Amino acid sequence: MKANLNLGSVFGIKIKVHWTFFFLFAWIVFGELKRGGSTGRILFNIAFVLAVFLCVVLHEFGHALTANRFGVKTEKITLLPIGGMARFDKIPESPKQEILIVIAGPLVNVAIAILLYFIVPVHELFNHSFTDTYEIFVSFTFQNFLFFLFIVNVGLALFNMIPAFPMDGGRLLRALLALKMNRAKATQIAASLGQFIAVLFLLVGLLYNPFLIFIALFVFLGAYGENQMVQHMALLKGHTVEEAMLLNISTFNPKDSIDLIVNKLISGTEINFAVVEEGKVKGILYHRQIIENSNKNILIEDVMDTNFKTVKNTDDLKSIYHLIYFEKQRFLPVVNQGKLVGAIDAINLNEYILLQSKLAYLK
Repeated sequence: MKANLNLGSVFGIKIKVHWTFFFLFAWIVFGELKRGGSTGRILFNIAFVLAVFLCVVLHEFGHALTANRFGVKTEKITLLPIGGMARFDKIPESPKQEILIVIAGPLVNVAIAILLYFIVPVHELFNHSFTDTYEIFVSFTFQNFLFFLFIVNVGLALFNMIPAFPMDGGRLLRALLALKMNRAKATQIAASLGQFIAVLFLLVGLLYNPFLIFIALFVFLGAYGENQMVQHMALLKGHTVEEAMLLNISTFNPKDSIDLIVNKLISGTEINFAVVEEGKVKGILYHRQIIENSNKNILIEDVMDTNFKTVKNTDDLKSIYHLIYFEKQRFLPVVNQGKLVGAIDAINLNEYILLQSKLAYLK
């Protein structure tokens, strides 16, 4: 099963729905059936959830379109049962730019809430007595639909500003701290606060609302993951591929038999191999491809992957980190003036990060 369902793209940004999102609809239907709800009530709630997540998408586009103005591209927007998540190709270098990108999302919800405030007679509804207001809200009308959507957008704007990194409020805190200190330290502080708030969410969720448990896990793991990424990027800043790449790598010719690579795989520690002809990379043979074709009498050129990326020995290691961990490039041949000079993968990049971390600690 694919983790995400692709809904298409807008402004070049892919919109995806995580498969767990559909549990939300199942939960709504199950809950209404358990309470003896009618078909109309079920459809009303499903339509309302879809409207809420349309607001969530608009919230994420607020971030994305603002980021685009500063040269930060949004790769995709993913919808989860607990909200949306935009993935950027990089973190904006300027804290001031990050502040504008962060607040753009909640401001979209504020704008929607203001629009709905004037469409729906909100002030009139609050002027009714409690009994009259209750009778109004128990009916499934379009006015109630819009009023509930108004409340949700106000809630989204406020909830997202909780300083629980990596939520918007936590990112805003990180950006404000980064005005006075380096980004790595600012991220560490914001992430620690985010994880503390996540623990509070977890405790409250265990006592009162299980939904908060999922939010707590998202915040805790998200804070840990992004803090780790920022710390790694700080360690790699100013370093090039040449400093971390593998030099003594085995290469093969496209006309070689697959048996040669199988023997090398068994007798050595390498698992991915560059296929080279006259010094130039023609393809890559990954571990999975070798295993799948190990019992066949075929040439390497028949199974090698020709859709690959190469990097230069002078490239910044920060860009390589992104290729390996976000674009899932498992093995990258390194070239100098078009000729193969080495390779880099996740294992030796991790080793380099560990060494840099040790050196930074000793300083």
